[in-house]
Amino acid sequence: MTKTKHTPVRSAGPAHVTKMDRRAFLATGSAALGATTLGMPRRARAQGRTEISFASASFFGSETFGDLVDSFNESQDRVMVRYLELPPPSSSTEVYQGLVQQLARGNGTPDVFSQDVIWIAGMAAAGWALPLDEFVDDAMTSQYFEGTLAACKWDGKLTALPWFMDTGMMYYRTDLVEKHGGAVPTTWAEMAKMGKAAQEAGDAEFGFVWQGKQAEVLVCDAVEAIASNNGAILSEDGRSSRIGEPEAVEAIQFLHDTINEMQISPSDVLSWDEEPSRQVFTNGQSMFLRNWSYVWPIAQDPSVSEVVGKVGAGPLPHFEGGSSASTLGGYQLGMNANTADRDAAWEFMSWMSAPEQQKRVALNFGLGPSRPALFDDAQLNEEQPFMATLRPVFTGATARPVTPEYAKVTLALQSGISKALVNGQVEDEMKALSSQLDGIVG
Repeated sequence: MTKTKHTPVRSAGPAHVTKMDRRAFLATGSAALGATTLGMPRRARAQGRTEISFASASFFGSETFGDLVDSFNESQDRVMVRYLELPPPSSSTEVYQGLVQQLARGNGTPDVFSQDVIWIAGMAAAGWALPLDEFVDDAMTSQYFEGTLAACKWDGKLTALPWFMDTGMMYYRTDLVEKHGGAVPTTWAEMAKMGKAAQEAGDAEFGFVWQGKQAEVLVCDAVEAIASNNGAILSEDGRSSRIGEPEAVEAIQFLHDTINEMQISPSDVLSWDEEPSRQVFTNGQSMFLRNWSYVWPIAQDPSVSEVVGKVGAGPLPHFEGGSSASTLGGYQLGMNANTADRDAAWEFMSWMSAPEQQKRVALNFGLGPSRPALFDDAQLNEEQPFMATLRPVFTGATARPVTPEYAKVTLALQSGISKALVNGQVEDEMKALSSQLDGIVG
C-alpha cells in the first residue's frame, strides 16, 4: 500500500548548521528574513512601556509564539514585546543566517532570540549573547535538566536560558518485543539479537533502522552510540579530540556492523535521514527505530501508519557498562549582548521559560519542557501522555560537541564517520578524523 507523505506538526529534529565564521557572518546577504524584518527602529515606547523585540523560528501548534508574546504583553504594563516571526526550523539555515546578520550589526535588535542548541557556543564566542549569570542563581538553574543547562553554557558562563527540548529515542514494536523476548532491550546487543530474531521469523523485514546519511543527523546518531559506551567526541574542555579512543571506535563499529555483519539494518540507511527511516518503521517493516519525538503522533495516525497501537518508545540502548544517551536538541533563549534594556529583556525571557509557559508550550506545541518537575504535572500527563513518559529520555540527554567551531567540527564528523561506515576501516578512519578534529579545535 502506498503511503502519502505526512508532514509533521513540528521539526523532525535538530536544525542543520551553517558556517560559523565571523567574516562570513558579516558578509552574509539579507537571507530569507532580511534586514527589513529585524531592522526596525531601534528603541520606542508603547504607552509608556519599554519596547523590546523577540525573534524566533516559528513552530506549529494549536497557537503561535505570537500568542505567547501577546499574553506576556497583557500580563503587565512595564514591557511591550514586538514579535519578529522567522521561518520554521525546517528552514533553519535561513533562521540562523538572519539572526547572526542582525546580531553582528551590534544595534541591539532583536533584544531576545531563540536559538538552536548547537548555535549557543558560537553566538557566545562571537560576543553576541550576553552571559546571564547576573540574573540567575543556583536555586533557579537547579530547576532545569542538567544536560540542557550544560548545553546553555559557554566558557563556564550561562549564555542561554533553557526553554524547550527534544532528544533522540528508541521506538519499538510492542507486539514483536512481546513475541521475541518479552522485555524492551536495554543494551545494543540485546536489541540486535531481538531484531534479528524478528527478521528470521519473518515478522519484520529489518531489525533496526536509523539515520546514516552524511548530514547532521548522522552526528546525532554517533553522539548517542559513543556516549552510551562511555566515550566522547571531544574532551570536556572542547580543545582536543577523543573520537579515536576505543570507546568511540567500538560505537561506530557497531553502527557499521548493523549493516554488514548483523545485517539488521539495510544499506539504504546510509542515505536516510529522519523521514525515510520513519516511513519504513510506520509502514511496519522494522522492529526498532532511532528517531525524535515527532514520530509518535504519526505512528498513532491510521491514515499514515500501519502500526497504530503497536508502538512503544523510550530511552535508547547502551553498551555493557554504559548508560543510555540521547542527543539533545531544542531551542533555547538568548539575550542580545547589545540590548539597551537588559532588565526588560530578562523579564520577558524569564517569563517565557517559567513553568507556566513551558507547560503551555508542551500542551499546545508538543515541545518538551526543560524543567523536570513539569513531567509530574497532572494536566500534562492527561493531555500529553506520551510526553509525560519522556522524563528518563530527557534525563539522559547529551549535548553535541560544545565548541564555537561546531560548524567545522560537524562537517568533519559527517565526512569521517560516513567514510568509516562505507569502507569498513573504522579504526583507521576514526584516528584520521581525530587528527583532523585536533587541528580544528586545538
